[in-house]
Amino acid sequence: MKRLSIVRHTAIGRVISCISLLALLLVPSKLPAEPLPSEIRMDYADYNPLSYVLKKFGWLEKEFESEGVAVRWIFSEGSNEGLDFLTKGNVDFASTSALPSLLYKAKGSPIKAVYIFSHPDWISLVVTRDAPIKSVRGLKGKKIAATPVTEPYFFLLRALHEVGLQKSDVKIIPLNHKEGRIALESKKVDAWAGIDPYGISSQLESGSRVIYRNEAFNSNGFLTITEPFALKYPETVSRVIRIYERVRKWAVTHPDDLAIIYSDESGISLPIAKVTLSKVDLSRPVPAMEDFNHLREAVPVLVKEKMVTNSSVANKVIDDLVDPGFLPQR
Repeated sequence: MKRLSIVRHTAIGRVISCISLLALLLVPSKLPAEPLPSEIRMDYADYNPLSYVLKKFGWLEKEFESEGVAVRWIFSEGSNEGLDFLTKGNVDFASTSALPSLLYKAKGSPIKAVYIFSHPDWISLVVTRDAPIKSVRGLKGKKIAATPVTEPYFFLLRALHEVGLQKSDVKIIPLNHKEGRIALESKKVDAWAGIDPYGISSQLESGSRVIYRNEAFNSNGFLTITEPFALKYPETVSRVIRIYERVRKWAVTHPDDLAIIYSDESGISLPIAKVTLSKVDLSRPVPAMEDFNHLREAVPVLVKEKMVTNSSVANKVIDDLVDPGFLPQR
């Protein structure tokens, strides 16, 4: 009887152990918080006024201060530099424009646009005050300064194609935005594909003249990240975007203060800052169908200039490029 009792107790103990183990398996354990990076590397740029406000106010630093996450700021001279920084791992969040981002992704860079920081009308083709050139057709055979793989570069190509010209009909001189302005004003080039605030500065300070503008050829300003960073640190991405959204809403309701900060932080005059900002729409951070359509309208030019292989590839990239899923719920 004693042996039977021991066996019975052992069996019961095993049943209880099995039940306990099953309960542990069925009840979800509390997963640890997703890790944060030790440092967040942000770019700031003259073509992204919100980045200057964010940098000045220190809202990101305050957001992550209690968790010991540092924020480091790196200046980008153009979308090409921002995208290079991003793909080489020098920054985690880059200020880029849509067409350069499209081209980088089409060439295999694992990037995602997760926020729209502006809808600008920021590009123009500019000549000196006394230049004989009156239109885009007059650029045939001329030297034109443009920063490769930036929005002004693609704007120039689209403007040329619109009048039956192409890249081979002109001589594009690869210079960054600031150098392009200097080359134009010193008459080392005949024209310049300029982006604001540099284009506005050249017009107001040196009398440069716009020969072509087209709001439809401008694409959005994107906050861009890499897909591996998004997978590893989704909480960080969401929190950064939430702070960016806070800055955008502040900027919309404080336009005069925005102009003053933009002027002070970027080193441009207040009148130039105000004119530049008057051409920037900060009203919506979420892409609409028209934004995708603007990108698709540029695809034939990219294909003709052999910058992407074909339209179907480019259109698939457009569909995959933008990810609004990190935006805070409204």
